[in-house]
Amino acid sequence: MESKESLILQGLNPAQRDAVVNYDSPSLIIAGAGSGKTRVLTSRIAYMIEQGVKPWNILALTFTNKAAESMRERIAQMLPDNRSRYIRMGTFHSVFSRIL
Repeated sequence: MESKESLILQGLNPAQRDAVVNYDSPSLIIAGAGSGKTRVLTSRIAYMIEQGVKPWNILALTFTNKAAESMRERIAQMLPDNRSRYIRMGTFHSVFSRIL
């Protein structure tokens, strides 16, 4: 039986796809402006959740509140339910302030 490819992976180039599906180890993504870094990160998080990683086990840190909210919205659009609301996501300052 052939498995169906995740909709999250559609439209990614080979390098982006590799960064998304190989989530079992850390990745360093270095790329220029407009190359799809945010798309890769949001796709990777959505793909991880789709593959069974619990959203509350994911920590996503950004530099601005606007970036964190944008990523959360993109992830929510990729997933058919509202599991994305359980991701620990925010700026370095806001997340560490909550921890302290």
